[in-house]
Amino acid sequence: MPEGTVTIALAGDVMLGRGVDQILPHPGDPALREDFVHDAREYVALAEAASGPVPRPVDAAWPWGEALPVLERAAPDVRVLNLETAVTADGDFAPGKAVHYRMHPANLPCLTAARPDVCALANNHVLDFGRRGLIQTLTALTAAGLRTAGAGRDTDAARRPATVPLRTGGRALVFSRGLPSSGIPHDWAATAGRPGVALLTEDGLRDLADRVRRLRRPGDLVVVSVHWGPNWGYAVSPAERRLAHALVDAGADIVHGHSSHHPRPLEIHRGRLVLYGCGDLVDDYEGIGGYERYRDDLRLLHLASLDAATGHLTGLRLVPFQARRMRLETASAEDTTWLCATLAPRARGARVEETADGTLAVRAL
Repeated sequence: MPEGTVTIALAGDVMLGRGVDQILPHPGDPALREDFVHDAREYVALAEAASGPVPRPVDAAWPWGEALPVLERAAPDVRVLNLETAVTADGDFAPGKAVHYRMHPANLPCLTAARPDVCALANNHVLDFGRRGLIQTLTALTAAGLRTAGAGRDTDAARRPATVPLRTGGRALVFSRGLPSSGIPHDWAATAGRPGVALLTEDGLRDLADRVRRLRRPGDLVVVSVHWGPNWGYAVSPAERRLAHALVDAGADIVHGHSSHHPRPLEIHRGRLVLYGCGDLVDDYEGIGGYERYRDDLRLLHLASLDAATGHLTGLRLVPFQARRMRLETASAEDTTWLCATLAPRARGARVEETADGTLAVRAL
């Protein structure tokens, strides 16, 4: 890797609750309050019906599968993911929500197995078990030595970026923000006296731009991790595109978008990477029908290389996986071709191509 280049690994939604929690060594209470599924173990049964037996308990690395050796070989400078799961064995089910995710704190080795540098928390599941569950989540993640952004005990804590030192001498400043369009209730917003998440309102955008201006030093890179938009579909709305461009104008070198359960289009704008939807990386959706045309069993790990001095994207590699038996396996050549054919025509300012090593390469036009 060139001396002045920084590589950032970006993952979409990592949902270690519900069915995933049930196959780990310390499963929590499996009770659910969904319309059709009332026991989290039913999601394990769906995955087994689709792909075959899942051993129980699995070790902490099992859900990550082949993604872990890929990360080790890539040796990124920073690893960022959206943790869309409360980490608590307590708390009350948040009212008015159809789906609730939580993992038992004793199963945190499953998260630390991927060695994330930052867990983005401004999403629509981190308060699934109330503010008490959020406080326990923050406490558990801090005790495990994990940096977080996007949720906190008050507004300032929720809006504060996570800071990761870089070998180039600067820092990665990772901000996490969420939009109601992803299903985040308005009353989940942190206030001066109430724990919650950082919502990206009009005022929140001004605050973000101001924080970037005040905190950024020469050599720093800025990642804005945003939970936004629909779960399904490839269309990028004009409002989403305007907001993405505004985030770049506010100082973002990468806009790390997530919420969709499958990869959505990407864009290179003014030399900066915009991911409108990374798709899920780890979840328990295997075997659930209804959206097969989106191939949500296919997952991507994004490896973005940036010029440390300018923040410009110098390279992007997309590594495809397939979820089978609640574990990530290397995607087949046919599935990689399908992903390329799906994403390439929808990219803006970028060319997406297959490579000889079974990954997708993205280059600026």
